Amino acid sequence: MLDNMTSPTPPPRRATTPLFLLPAALLFWGWQSGFPLAGALAGAVLESVRFIPARWDLKEEDFRRVWNFCMLLSLALVVYVLTTTQQGGGWSGLLHPSTGALTRYTSVSGTAFLRWLPMTFFLLVAAQKFSERDSVPLSAISWFVRRWRKGRPGAEPGMDLSYSYFILCLFSAGIHANDGAQSYYWGQAVLIGWALWPLRSRRFAVGVWVAALAAAVALGFSAERGIGQLQRLLAGFDAQWIAGFLRQRTDPSQSATALGQIGKIKLSGQIVIRLEPKTGSTPAYLREASYRIYQPRQQTWFSGGSRTDFSSVPPAPGSNFSWTLLPGKTNTSVVTISSYLDGRSRDTGDPEGLLPLPAGSRRLENLPVFTLQTNATGAALASGLGLVIFDAQYAAGATFDSPPDSGTNRLDLTVPSNEIPALDQIIAEMKIADAVSGPEKLLAVKQFFAAHFRYTAWLGPDKVARSNETALSRFLLQSRSGHCEYFATASVLLLREMGIPARYAVGYAVHEPSGRGCVVRERDAHAWCLAWNEQTQSWEDFDTTPASWVAEEAKRASALQWLSDAWSWTHFQIAKLRWGQTNLRQYILWALIPILALLLWQILFHRGRGKRLRPKTGDASAAISWPGLDSEFYLLERKLAARGVPRQPGEALSDWLARALADPALAGLREPMRDLLPLHYTHRFDPRGLSAPDRESLARESRACLETLSRLESHPARPA
Repeated sequence: MLDNMTSPTPPPRRATTPLFLLPAALLFWGWQSGFPLAGALAGAVLESVRFIPARWDLKEEDFRRVWNFCMLLSLALVVYVLTTTQQGGGWSGLLHPSTGALTRYTSVSGTAFLRWLPMTFFLLVAAQKFSERDSVPLSAISWFVRRWRKGRPGAEPGMDLSYSYFILCLFSAGIHANDGAQSYYWGQAVLIGWALWPLRSRRFAVGVWVAALAAAVALGFSAERGIGQLQRLLAGFDAQWIAGFLRQRTDPSQSATALGQIGKIKLSGQIVIRLEPKTGSTPAYLREASYRIYQPRQQTWFSGGSRTDFSSVPPAPGSNFSWTLLPGKTNTSVVTISSYLDGRSRDTGDPEGLLPLPAGSRRLENLPVFTLQTNATGAALASGLGLVIFDAQYAAGATFDSPPDSGTNRLDLTVPSNEIPALDQIIAEMKIADAVSGPEKLLAVKQFFAAHFRYTAWLGPDKVARSNETALSRFLLQSRSGHCEYFATASVLLLREMGIPARYAVGYAVHEPSGRGCVVRERDAHAWCLAWNEQTQSWEDFDTTPASWVAEEAKRASALQWLSDAWSWTHFQIAKLRWGQTNLRQYILWALIPILALLLWQILFHRGRGKRLRPKTGDASAAISWPGLDSEFYLLERKLAARGVPRQPGEALSDWLARALADPALAGLREPMRDLLPLHYTHRFDPRGLSAPDRESLARESRACLETLSRLESHPARPA
């Protein structure tokens, strides 16, 4: 049976990437990603394996350590890019999120993880390239393969990462802003053609293969152009119009009310704002905007100006986080507000939204936004991060709203003509004399609504205005029940009809304590009136909606609201981490650094694991320790094969030897080599091996036969 066994032929190494392909792919990645030096250095390291003969004898557990290091490095990168606010994850914001918040955020910060994948897994590919193996053991990177392989005999399955890493480089090179350039497409087309060239089918001519590749590139280019045109078409739509379907948010230029709509006003119990007072009491209202012009037919309030009537507020001198809204005012209270910017800027695409502020806000501290703008009706429009956590300093009295209009354009006293008859009828019913002072008029209006009106979120068909009525007149004269928008609109117009400047305000009512502060839910969205105080020359909150509205809204809370609150809290914590509003990133990164260092130390310096540095020989079999490969009989086999009698695949060694020695000139070698064959078999296949004398005999007799063959080649026998 041993006679039929062939001499050991190690399995050939798997096909690897063409010369200089990986360095080209890494350099292309560096060019597209903005890190050309990193790509060039990584490519040079990987390609140097072709010129450096030394190899590491890495075991499966060594590859597992390298894999764990790469995965932990990936985790650190995920934590970093998801908590930085810099494009691509800049280094200056690594441990100081507030600093990073000043750099303009774009949507690619979340994809920076994908951009850095070639560097994340570089060590694993380098370990394969510089190891004696031709692949990475699958059990090192897969827990399932490791469990399946446990206790099973046979060769260790492996995977060559060369082409996979090449594809990864191309993929990561494409993670960048689309500036309309075609360099990425044509670059990847060239690299893919380069990679496929040695793998092409030899059944077809080179011209056919090149034509097929060119056709594929042309079709891909046409598809890429079509996708680009579709993207530009979609970008033409109003982003804020689309965002309106996703979540309700305040528009600073107009506020469409639900006056006259049949059905129940439905708002969820989702938490949208969190407050924590630092000094003073909790504010009762958080205002987002106010409006001056009411259009009864559209049932909409307008600001009285265009969207562009906002003016920029510069950061306070010496600070990038402080914004002064009302200079010269003394603050008495400070509250920390956490809210989301749910909109998108039409100009930059950054998160944008109106800040919910307490009345009399003078200064905003620790507010990391790119821009802050205010308008004449007290709206503060911020553009920056998706979540902002800031301190609002405020006090009673003056606000940064403009005073009432003077002259002919008195918008804060304007009343629609078709609403005047109903308003005058209510004023007559209140029996207010012309000589009554402003505060007395306010008190009379508040008492009148409290005594004759009630709050309801439900409007049936009987409460809807008929053809000769408006929604507001029917509310005042007939139904006398409605939600906050009815009360706020009626109050504003009543005060104006009585000569008191007033505005329609929207925002949130603050009433629900939670921990050391309060939470504001979506159903706490509220509308009320701003009345001008002539004595203090300031706008004051004036709310005539019955206080029962809070209890009515609370009745509609779901029995599973605790589950919604838990999710809101989780979402809030994730948003804090995502938008750099927490120091948790620092703790996670500092915890990962020593673990990464320990793994790297084990990979490079751990002893007793077989990581011996060996020189590479020209024979691929030298990297594998086959028993009996040092037998001198193989020298005789190569010598005889060189005489023109090579051994055929599958041919038994004894049969080949009889055929090779059939030459009459080699008759003197037949007997010595037949005696050497058993010694060679024993040395090659017997686990016990040869004894020292037999091993010496195998070497001595083999050398003697080699000398005889050499003499015969030097002095061939002359023909008789």
